[in-house]
Amino acid sequence: MSKKHTSTKKRILKILLGILIAILIVIFAAAGTAVWYVQDKFGKMQQVNIDETQIDVSENENLTGYRNVAIFGVDSRADDYGKGNRSDCIIIASINNKTHDVKLISVYRDTYVEIEGHGLDKITHAYSYGEAPLALKTLNKNLDLNIKEFVTVNFDSVSDAVDALGGIKMQITSAEVKYINSYIDEVAKVTGKKSKHITSAGTYTLDGVQAVAYSRIRYTSGGDYKRTERMRDVIAAMVSKLKTKSVSEINRIADLILPKVYTNLSATDLLSMVPAVASFSIGESIGWPYTTKGITLDRWYGVPITLESNVKKLHQEVFEDENYEVPSSVKTISQKIINKSGYSK
Repeated sequence: MSKKHTSTKKRILKILLGILIAILIVIFAAAGTAVWYVQDKFGKMQQVNIDETQIDVSENENLTGYRNVAIFGVDSRADDYGKGNRSDCIIIASINNKTHDVKLISVYRDTYVEIEGHGLDKITHAYSYGEAPLALKTLNKNLDLNIKEFVTVNFDSVSDAVDALGGIKMQITSAEVKYINSYIDEVAKVTGKKSKHITSAGTYTLDGVQAVAYSRIRYTSGGDYKRTERMRDVIAAMVSKLKTKSVSEINRIADLILPKVYTNLSATDLLSMVPAVASFSIGESIGWPYTTKGITLDRWYGVPITLESNVKKLHQEVFEDENYEVPSSVKTISQKIINKSGYSK
């Protein structure tokens, strides 16, 4: 993975978490001491319970000092967070309970890992096969983590948010014009919204449908990495527009967006985090695996070189565990990947 691509991913993640933290702060500030008000806001989210015995939480004691939350961005085109939806975006927000330092781990969607019941496969497929529980289990088993909590958002909910903001300004290149209109038609059909085609390069105020369509373009030079950059640009434009809104307007947007959040975090869980939000410090974010090599089998995969060494570096760098020992379970998966791919270095 090039430094340029890694740098792009880091910027995206910082912006993404910044939005989440900003919304929490605004809601809390608006509520003052009215705890019931904040609970009502968070209570609008779609909540689900997960049996912790089914997600293989790591027994590594060093991890007890960290609260790790998985954030999934699914590729569904409707208000659907269940099976069949791949997690195109996988982020682990790791919060140090003592220092409140936040580190963000972006797990690349094509990473070759073991998914229980499905063998070696892309990690993006874990959510599709078994929703959030299997996605969490896959992260925990392959990366030796203790993730118990998750938040899932639908990328297409961005359409409603952009419309609520009154649109965002974006520059469209001639290469993007070639592809954007087919995406506009697709998003418009699914959302039931009307939108216009873009016929020439230039700077436009994009509506929600157009913004989602723009962020989904992947066939220009740069492919998936360029699509990730477009997502970053859309989010950055939304943040800039959000800063111009009043508390009452942001409150209205929160009422619109929170019902589109799917999570096993309760209102009480989130409320307990609010007082600490202001002291959160977003540190250097990383892309994981650190070292990969592509291979085409039945399709293209990003093979960690090796899973064992990438997991060890993760725990040493993110969780400051210099004496970390990779468990035998991860070593076994790592060897399976080597045997299948032939890549050991």
